[in-house]
Amino acid sequence: MPIDFTPTTEQRELRHSAREFARTVLSGVAEATRDLPTAEQRFSATRPMYEELIRAGFLRRVIPAPFGGDGTGLVDMAIVAEEFHAVDVNVSLTMFGNVLGLFPIFMAGTPEQRERFVTPFLQTQGAPLAGLANSEPGGSANFSAPRPAAGTRTTATLAGGEWTISGAKQWVSSASGWDGKGSDVLTVVARTSADAPPEGALSLIAVTGPIAGLVVERQSDSLGHRAHLTPRFRLENVRAPEGNVIGPVGGAKPLVEAAFGGTAALVGIMGVGLMRAAFDFTLAFAKREYRGGAVPIIDHQAVGYALADAKASIEASRALSWQACAAQDAMAPGALELSLHAKVFASEAAVRVITDLMRVVGIDSYDHELPLGGLLQDALVLPIFDGGNMGVRRRQLHALMRDPAYDPLSASGAASAPVAERAALTAV
Repeated sequence: MPIDFTPTTEQRELRHSAREFARTVLSGVAEATRDLPTAEQRFSATRPMYEELIRAGFLRRVIPAPFGGDGTGLVDMAIVAEEFHAVDVNVSLTMFGNVLGLFPIFMAGTPEQRERFVTPFLQTQGAPLAGLANSEPGGSANFSAPRPAAGTRTTATLAGGEWTISGAKQWVSSASGWDGKGSDVLTVVARTSADAPPEGALSLIAVTGPIAGLVVERQSDSLGHRAHLTPRFRLENVRAPEGNVIGPVGGAKPLVEAAFGGTAALVGIMGVGLMRAAFDFTLAFAKREYRGGAVPIIDHQAVGYALADAKASIEASRALSWQACAAQDAMAPGALELSLHAKVFASEAAVRVITDLMRVVGIDSYDHELPLGGLLQDALVLPIFDGGNMGVRRRQLHALMRDPAYDPLSASGAASAPVAERAALTAV
């Protein structure tokens, strides 16, 4: 993998267009949603901005080209994610939630399924929504665990050429849709065998809206991402054709793990966007504010140290996340490990850095008149969603490192060369 993070001409143009769109359109989300009392109202108020995003082609831009979109890889997604998240997390997460929801179809869908389910998301009009319905009330960290553990409790039974799905789900982006009747495509993780081992017990079934039998129990009143919708809902005898299984029956486990592994590096970049916004505000604040002293506070050593440390964390998080995205695009051996490290490192850095910058600004940062409190609220979810960091460390990273074939240098692209390759290098 080349060690070069120099953006191409196309990537520089993409960054410019994403930054300009965020400045002119996404900057209006806060004002449009601030005084609305319910999650549904706030989410609904973002629809005009989301529709503009689609008209501008950004949804097509994050759908990979092999499936009809204009996307050329995770690095380009990261460029868009940073620019969008630095201005607004809500519409940005709605868009990227679509990618997560469609990801299993990209990976394992048949050509007919891709045509049927993905086509609405390739248009530059409308406001289509997709979600990956994996998480359940009570937690889904051990979603594939067999009995006596609970694992995934949602079930799907096949009879007469139809699946009947019943169960409860939670924390699924945009799952209830704009009207409470369900997103356009919901890829549901369900137990299709009570007795099969974890590798064959769960299946992914695509359900299309409006979804008869989807019952919204409540909308999460989340601490951050206040205009993004994450409902708790039940599926009561929801029907789907037999042919809506994505991949083989019983094949959900690797698809779900790959979906969250693929998006982990993007969570790191979301943290970069939030840190960048907090740093830009705090730097300007430090240069103009005297706080009763004789000089701007940036002239004080402690403030300079805090700003320098924050900037180092931003640059390190961006570089690690970009490297992870590039490794995913190249299907490099250490891609999964890099993505997981990017998610853990950058998400936790975002919480720490924004908190430290609030100390620079002082008590005024606790007032929502300034942006730092809201940025911290948005950042707090990054270490605990898309696979919580405790679980990422305990299960995924731990499992990688326990593998007898694990090479600590593989993530850096400097894995030990095979004997024949080392001999050739020595001869040269």
